[in-house]
Amino acid sequence: MTDNWTAAIMVFVGLFLVGGVVSFFKQGLKLFAAVLGVGAALAITAGVLWW
Repeated sequence: MTDNWTAAIMVFVGLFLVGGVVSFFKQGLKLFAAVLGVGAALAITAGVLWW
């Protein structure tokens, strides 16, 4: 059961980071948006594979 919670939290963190990507991109900070995008992709991938 705890594995599913961990996976759900990882997906949630990834979606939270996607929101940060959108925010940083709107502010014109493309480098930080790219870094957050990589982090978001890693978090969502980890959550999906962990499930």
